[in-house]
Amino acid sequence: MARAATRYACQQCGAAYAKWSGRCEACGAWNSLIEEAPRSAPPRGLDPGGGRALGFVGLTGPSRLPPRRQTGIAELDRVCGGGLVPGSAVLVGGDPGIGKSTLLLQAAAAIAAGADRPQAVAYVTGEEAIDQVRLRALRLGVADAPVLLAAASNVRDILASIDRPDAPELVVVDSIQTMYLDTLDSAPGTVSQVRGAAQELIRAAKRRGFIVVLVGHVTKEGVIAGPRVLEHMVDTVLYFEGERSHRFRILRAVKNRFGPTDEIGVFEMSEGGLVEVSNPSALFLAGRQDHASNADLEGTPVAGAAVFAGIEGTRPLLVEIQALVAPSVLGTPRRAVVGWDGTRLAMITAVLDARCGLSLGANDIYLNIAGGLRIAEPAADLAVAAALLSAYGETTIPEDTVVFGEIALSGEIRPVGHTEARLKEAEKLGFAEAWIPPPRGRKGAAPSRLTSVAIGHLGDLVTRLSPQRAGRRRERIGALP
Repeated sequence: MARAATRYACQQCGAAYAKWSGRCEACGAWNSLIEEAPRSAPPRGLDPGGGRALGFVGLTGPSRLPPRRQTGIAELDRVCGGGLVPGSAVLVGGDPGIGKSTLLLQAAAAIAAGADRPQAVAYVTGEEAIDQVRLRALRLGVADAPVLLAAASNVRDILASIDRPDAPELVVVDSIQTMYLDTLDSAPGTVSQVRGAAQELIRAAKRRGFIVVLVGHVTKEGVIAGPRVLEHMVDTVLYFEGERSHRFRILRAVKNRFGPTDEIGVFEMSEGGLVEVSNPSALFLAGRQDHASNADLEGTPVAGAAVFAGIEGTRPLLVEIQALVAPSVLGTPRRAVVGWDGTRLAMITAVLDARCGLSLGANDIYLNIAGGLRIAEPAADLAVAAALLSAYGETTIPEDTVVFGEIALSGEIRPVGHTEARLKEAEKLGFAEAWIPPPRGRKGAAPSRLTSVAIGHLGDLVTRLSPQRAGRRRERIGALP
């Protein structure tokens, strides 16, 4: 009998090799090849007559929207598109200790408490002991919820418990990297084990109609560990983001077959677990003055701070952008960016230098998005430029002003979408003025109590924020030792 050939699979991309090497030629990852059992060869010469004919239908016909299962957590339902869909598979990823297990245990307890029948929710953990999960439930105040709890990592045992006619409505598996199939000769967490375990669990969910939620580990690059095909197999992919030093947590949908993508839910980490934030704009701007009800408060505005009116999914969100520009003592100026794209900061700095005649690039630049939020949309360009100019010239932006707009390489300010929603959110929080791109085509209706100032070019922004730059800058530099 011929000996089976050894097979090595890359844990990053799934490419297979006949021998081990230090670097994967497909994706370039180092030390990612692990020995796995070879797959059985597929049968040759399949008879087309042995299969079952498919019943093709047209694009038009009777259809109904998928039913939704409310979790009892409004922010989670919002991200999922209105609730969880029976028979769907959801993948939740995030950094260690960010709160994934806490959120899912709270959701499981809320669904179990409102279920029509007992034993409707099962929570399977492969990382913790039963007592550890019970202690967390006691801390969260959900210890009395009728949740079925088990500690297991063998997929065969899990399927024997849930793949039945009276299957639970919701099954949480924490985490998929700890699950294994005893039919595969490889360690848990490898590409074949993660792919095979997820496939069996998803197949059971589709067959029995229950919801399966898989918790996924992330790599140091911030992506879910294991094969990329795992994100293609599931219906919804959610990322739980946030900084441990901040109390805010962002649940972001990057894939959703039953709802919108790029939707976010905002939570606040407290001693009793995760608390929903219904008005995240007010929370992210909690350190600023209340413009709506307090006109005269002590304190003076700080240079280098601008309020950006952004859009996350369908939700308008106001957040403060902070910048610091300092003379560089090194040959290469430093750039430190938290919560934004460092490449885009370099582009804006270059445009300010080339189109506005500044020497901003010769300084150390530090940029921070307050509250631990991560911003990706180009509409933040103008707010970042305003914060940089404010810090560079030591001038202040009026506290009742919001800024948004996209910057072109020519220095032109281009319009962005959802202008009216951004302005309405700013007006609701008491802001009185908005620095925005000039309207193109038909002008949209803006709130009557909010003054819109058109910024057509970066030079207009420099003129607004640099009247005192020369004198204050010389005075500050002259005072340095």
